[in-house]
Amino acid sequence: MRASLAACRMSVGALLNGLLVSVVAALLWKYSKLSEHAALLEDELHMTRQSQELSQAHIDYHVALQALQEHGTRMVCTGKMHTDRICRFDYLCYCSEAEEFVFFHSNASVMLPNLGSRRFQPALLDLSSVEDHNTQYFNFVELPAATLKFMPKPVFVPDVTLILNRFNPDNLMHVLHDDLLPAFYTMRQYSDLDHEARLVFMEGWGEGPHFDLYKLLSSKQPLLKEQLRNFGKLMCFTKSYVGLSKMTTWYQYGFVQPQGPKANILVSGIEIRQFAKALMEKMNLTRVEEVEKGGGSSEGKEEKKDEYIIVFSRSTTRLILNEAELILALAQEFQMRVVTLSLEEQSFASIVEMISSASMLVSMHGAQLITSLFLPRGAVVVELFPFAVNPEQYTPYKTLASLPGMDLHYISWRNYNEDDTVTYPDRPWEQGGIAHLDREEQERIKLSQEVPRHLCCRNPEWLFRIYQDTMVNIPSFLEVLKQGMKTKPNPKKSKPVSMLHPGRVREPQCQTSVQTSTEAKLTVSWQIPWNLKYLKVREVKYEVWIQEQGENTYMPYILPQQNYTFSENIKPFTTYLVWVRCIFNRTTLGPFADVLTCRT
Repeated sequence: MRASLAACRMSVGALLNGLLVSVVAALLWKYSKLSEHAALLEDELHMTRQSQELSQAHIDYHVALQALQEHGTRMVCTGKMHTDRICRFDYLCYCSEAEEFVFFHSNASVMLPNLGSRRFQPALLDLSSVEDHNTQYFNFVELPAATLKFMPKPVFVPDVTLILNRFNPDNLMHVLHDDLLPAFYTMRQYSDLDHEARLVFMEGWGEGPHFDLYKLLSSKQPLLKEQLRNFGKLMCFTKSYVGLSKMTTWYQYGFVQPQGPKANILVSGIEIRQFAKALMEKMNLTRVEEVEKGGGSSEGKEEKKDEYIIVFSRSTTRLILNEAELILALAQEFQMRVVTLSLEEQSFASIVEMISSASMLVSMHGAQLITSLFLPRGAVVVELFPFAVNPEQYTPYKTLASLPGMDLHYISWRNYNEDDTVTYPDRPWEQGGIAHLDREEQERIKLSQEVPRHLCCRNPEWLFRIYQDTMVNIPSFLEVLKQGMKTKPNPKKSKPVSMLHPGRVREPQCQTSVQTSTEAKLTVSWQIPWNLKYLKVREVKYEVWIQEQGENTYMPYILPQQNYTFSENIKPFTTYLVWVRCIFNRTTLGPFADVLTCRT
């Protein structure tokens, strides 16, 4: 009996132990599930907040769905080629599972231009401001609107959106030149792309180190491609613009031909400075010169005399090995204080604040030099180049400084002494290492005195040289600086470049007379352009072209007066075509007036 009772007790104990283990296991399982659930709830809460933010502009879901089903997608584009095209869409959708944009066709759909299969040669448009890059193309797939009833329930985005690709959000030069500047002026091209519009980045990158700069363009949080799947399998943008204007970019990176200024630059320093001013206002920064223009006190003007030089310091590659010596030399030469800045150690806003009042910016070649667009007028940009790197072949910042209306003075210094350089052949290839190359190619690169012209982006000789460190030869550097400063315009004498052009000359007319059988005269007269009387212009001249009818060549003349009698090379009984236009200050041209037909 006792044995049975003991056995029973043991059985009960084992049972209790088993139950306890089971309960503990259940509790642990429940806890883990609760933790998972809490994490899921947190994610859902985050997505709900984003969804609520997306839905701040109220939209009637059934009305939107009916509009998509009945009217389908509508598209109207500007531009003749994929390289200059921007398209506006109503109800462009995105399928997150397929990672494709979808154009739903109905009887009321509009697609202009309707290119047919030419849309894939190579694409409808470029999503980036970098022209014709095969990783930046945009296209869509097409479906009948009737297929919507078989597809996941669409989520509608009520915001006006700008859909684009960032080209390289890790690099500050690319962020400002390729993304922010084009997006800024694309948004000003269309009135409904205002500060309430939402940017959607489709290139697939993460936020990157400069994401806060993108937030300056809109009051709404930008969306990344990876986030779109969180809003549903089918997401429809009620109104969107796709693509970026390329009018504001000034440099091409060498994908087809070696890098250099764009062949047809369409932007001036005036637009660049307006963009810089807008970004500074978003960061609550104001230029000193703008405070003074607004009627600052004489004390404020005295503060401006405290001029200083900025030296950009790099922390990992392309170092200035004797940076302290360089700083001391600059301070002694110009009798100014010298401030060092670093992209790695300081906020972008604090860097811009310092640069916006600097007299000179000194830096090794690199992305940090794009900040020179925030320099005040009259400032000097000094770019340093490592050994074997020719400054004339890498000019994004020289081109920027030289844009009309930027009013910056550019100087470059190049290290010609191979003993003043430190190379890193054993680094990874993307940091200039060449150990992966065969021995003969490594030796050729080490013996080369100048990197030859090359295409982007993996030329090993270019990477080897651009990532080396440099000991700046101070006497050589100061001599280059002295010579460069000799050509710096006097800020008191130079005036900001005027972008005002003359109008057409008015009332052009011609009179002719025949003197002999071999001599004749042609008198051309005109009135000044209408806008001239409202402008203060230093020098006004007129250009006259005279062409004998039927000939391919013409005779050009530059005249200071508004009428002139031509006799040289004027033949009797001959018809001449005559064009007249006004020129301001020797280089600012106006349009030609209507052609005159003059018979002697």
